Amino acid sequence: MSKPFVIQIVGYKDSGKTTLIGRVLSLFSSMNLRVAVIKHDAHGFEMDHSGTDTYAYRQHGAVAIAITSPYQTALIEEQETPLKELIERFGGYDLILVEGHKQEVFPKIVMLRSGEDRILLQELNQVKACVVRETETVENGKAANGVPLTERAEHNPSQSAGAGQALLEGDFTAAPVVHFAADEIEKIAAWILSEAGLTALC
Repeated sequence: MSKPFVIQIVGYKDSGKTTLIGRVLSLFSSMNLRVAVIKHDAHGFEMDHSGTDTYAYRQHGAVAIAITSPYQTALIEEQETPLKELIERFGGYDLILVEGHKQEVFPKIVMLRSGEDRILLQELNQVKACVVRETETVENGKAANGVPLTERAEHNPSQSAGAGQALLEGDFTAAPVVHFAADEIEKIAAWILSEAGLTALC
């Protein structure tokens, strides 16, 4: 069994990460792909609620709770779980979409709300594509510091052989990234499948 392809969708608050994930999920689901989603919440969250048995157990001191039924399983722990460990738990899926976890090392789609967000293209590693929401984000086909928004080196034989590695090392002038408009959902989904080696489903 091959490992699932992992791709991160990152960006600032209200950049459209959740919307994009929901829309590509609908397409992947229609293709009968098994897709897992991992969301990072920097501010904390509460999934359980007053009145449930699991909530009562936590109020009485349980630091981990699991609940299972014939149809679902949930696990709540009073600690942060490393992304790598969560990915290992989802080993039987075709794709894993990760919302957030900006500093992790997996391929990334960066969501850009406006031109001010372009700084993310320099701050992050493994940037493979960006989704632009406003026309001001792209100026003359280029993003931050003149980075061309065209196909990456791996798909463009005219680029130098080392350009792909340069991108991985943070040199965004050597290896351009793919760019999409926010409404190009089918193109974005097809690109993800291509990156995942699932092109037969495109």
